[in-house]
Amino acid sequence: MLMRSLLAAAALSMAAGAASAEEMIKMDLSTGPVVVKLRPDLAPKHVERIEALTKEGFYDGRKFFRVIDGFMAQTGDPQDSGYGGSSLPNLKAEFSREPFRRGSLGMARSNNPDSANSQFFICYEGCGHLTGQYTLWGEVVEGMENVEKIQVGEPPRKPDSIVKMTVIDR
Repeated sequence: MLMRSLLAAAALSMAAGAASAEEMIKMDLSTGPVVVKLRPDLAPKHVERIEALTKEGFYDGRKFFRVIDGFMAQTGDPQDSGYGGSSLPNLKAEFSREPFRRGSLGMARSNNPDSANSQFFICYEGCGHLTGQYTLWGEVVEGMENVEKIQVGEPPRKPDSIVKMTVIDR
């Protein structure tokens, strides 16, 4: 009886650990690989959207069309103009008090807070003022040096791109 109880407790513990496994995305950039920890605790609907678009291959081949030195690199627009998005409806903002910092990923939007769709940016530095005004949905955990290699410009002369973006199986 004690052995069954111990086995049951171990199984519950393992199941709880699996349920709380970190959600990750891998971006193979033209500059090298980047691993992103998703933050469904901050922005569940935005993470759900990023995962869905990633699984359908939406981000594969997308260019970084707006890259501001020392600030951020933006991608996710099929038109590479800053005005395009996916065929899905826009998302309601999921702002949080979690500070934007180096390696934070946030959803791009228009002046309308509820206009995020598919475009996102990766922060270099100086993004702190975006906290509470843009939806933060992820953070770079590996490969920030490859994000820093992305060609600067609005648009860059020779834009870098997401070669392939995949959800990492847990």
